[in-house]
Amino acid sequence: MTVQQANPKDTLQSKRLITRAAFFGLFLLAPVLNIFRYDLTETRFVLFGFPLSFNLNLDWVAQSSPADVASQILLWFILPILILVPSVLWIAWKWGRIYCGWLCPHFSVVETINNLMTRITGRPTLWEALRKGRRGKAIHWAGLALVCALIGFSWALAMLSYLLPPIPLYTDLVTGNLAFYPSVFLAVATTVFTLDFLFARHLFCKYGCAFGVVQSIAWMTNGRGRMVTFDTARAAACRDCTKACDAACPMRLPTRSHKRAKFSCTQCLQCVSACREVQKDNPEGSLLHWQPGEPSRQTVLIPVHQLNSNHKPDSKPARQGA
Repeated sequence: MTVQQANPKDTLQSKRLITRAAFFGLFLLAPVLNIFRYDLTETRFVLFGFPLSFNLNLDWVAQSSPADVASQILLWFILPILILVPSVLWIAWKWGRIYCGWLCPHFSVVETINNLMTRITGRPTLWEALRKGRRGKAIHWAGLALVCALIGFSWALAMLSYLLPPIPLYTDLVTGNLAFYPSVFLAVATTVFTLDFLFARHLFCKYGCAFGVVQSIAWMTNGRGRMVTFDTARAAACRDCTKACDAACPMRLPTRSHKRAKFSCTQCLQCVSACREVQKDNPEGSLLHWQPGEPSRQTVLIPVHQLNSNHKPDSKPARQGA
């Protein structure tokens, strides 16, 4: 995990680093601590150390009435979904992709590798133009590839530990007794994750993550949802800036543009922190703020209300017919 430079008075990124590091640790350790995993060997979920069978077992089902079985399914399966899904959508509707920016382990990797690549070449991704004189040495590129491979392997191992008992899995891996299919899974998953982290990490966040897209759609339906806003009245203060806000955005978005141009914004607020740093000597402060938006054509996907309100019908209706 990489610590982002920020204004000492701005603790925003420090707080975000804590939440991301804690959730990343939870992501890696949840199977080991039996907090949550699916055990393929016993074909059941494990939650906080207890087998999660929705209180349904074959003997009980065979001896119970259909109404009792249906009530158990409703209580342990359908009801949690009916509570969890609306809760997630409401959070996304109100705050956008805040899970992505403040918790998501994949986005933590995106930011870390962006930072390493920027140090090597002056650009955070391979898809942007190289800065003059900043191509990076071969040993630096080899080191970056090795870092991506190590992170990719740790991800592959973590994913496998969600499916197989973690302690026996780690023991077999260390002693060289790993079975054929787990070995194939580790090899393939490590390769896929390494290629993703090297070439397409932020593109996956934009276009490949279904959970992220759902959050963005929910957010775009709320014209007053939290978003990064730009103080256009003070736009002249950006004249001498080197677009630090755009450069800080891990998703490579136009941070000062309207909401629809920032559909995949993860609410990481690195652009806000960058602007605060640039404008730290400006008495008026930052030009970027994280605050509720104002409903307009630019803040929702299909602004039907705004289009209708801006449409002025003729004072006299047109005649029908000739």
